[in-house]
Amino acid sequence: LNLQHIYIENMECINQSNNLLFENKKGYSYQCELTNTIVVNFDGIITSYKIRDFLIFQRMVNSVNVLDMLYNLSDEGDFKLIEATKRNFSKELTICEIVQLRDLLNGTKFTIVLNSMLLEVLSDTVVY
Repeated sequence: LNLQHIYIENMECINQSNNLLFENKKGYSYQCELTNTIVVNFDGIITSYKIRDFLIFQRMVNSVNVLDMLYNLSDEGDFKLIEATKRNFSKELTICEIVQLRDLLNGTKFTIVLNSMLLEVLSDTVVY
């Protein structure tokens, strides 16, 4: 699938065709071919990551203990501040939003790994 991206601050991906990696009801992600970055749109917040930064952010979101949040009866337990290092993502998310962001990031990572494996296998195949 291809998407047309209209605007990303400080990016060269404006109006370029990009490869959609993953999509759920809260957002989508794609790979920008011009800048070799992963662009994530979650709930209207658009951020871009080099692959290393994306993996750090994905691990950080996965490390949030959702069960502790569920069992925490105080008002502070209803939200968790999620921030990406070196990027412009900073938002207090509900438990449901954290689960949806995890889904988006994990689906994106799965697609990246799958694409990488396919490229490796196909490049090893000799065509006569």
